Amino acid sequence: MADTGALLESLAEMADVIGDRLGDILESHEIAYGELTITVAPSEIVNVLRFLRDDPSMQFVSLIDICGVDYPERTRRFDVVYHLLSPRQNARIRVKVETGEDMAIASATEIYPAADWYEREAYDLFGILFTGHPDLRRLLTDYGFQGHPLRKDFPLTGFLEVRYDNEQSRVVYEPVSLAQEFRSFDFLSPWEGVDYDLPGDEKKSE
Repeated sequence: MADTGALLESLAEMADVIGDRLGDILESHEIAYGELTITVAPSEIVNVLRFLRDDPSMQFVSLIDICGVDYPERTRRFDVVYHLLSPRQNARIRVKVETGEDMAIASATEIYPAADWYEREAYDLFGILFTGHPDLRRLLTDYGFQGHPLRKDFPLTGFLEVRYDNEQSRVVYEPVSLAQEFRSFDFLSPWEGVDYDLPGDEKKSE
């Protein structure tokens, strides 16, 4: 296992280098849970990603993930979070930018081709817009779907769901069924508080 102290020292040095190279583009940075997180200006995301990929002291050549985070109370309600890996440095970095419902940030597909589907997923589920994306279409929801399911203000009723019906041998549309909301859960320990016999209870009378 790598020495945690040495890792944090290395990440601190990396944060200093990034701060020197990016200047005012770097809005903030933080080291937590053995990873470096930087927040940068949305208009500079492509330049930042290119620097992290190409600079010899960085070499974050692998895009692990792009995801969205929703904060409805903020003016810029979304965080777009990029997770990068540098095999050469044996380090990960998290790059965050803030964006709003009507704001668009530049696509990362020019730097990381793998960003294609991640950005489509963020657009589909959150409504985050990316300029310069080669094919920004929905990825997970059905054709004609209205809204974005992972927004925290997204209504849970009034929509249709699609499924294949074996009896009709075709795809059917039905009102969304939220059966999970109406199930009764027993959160008690399985060894107490139930009024039925559990497997093995028959042995207690032996």
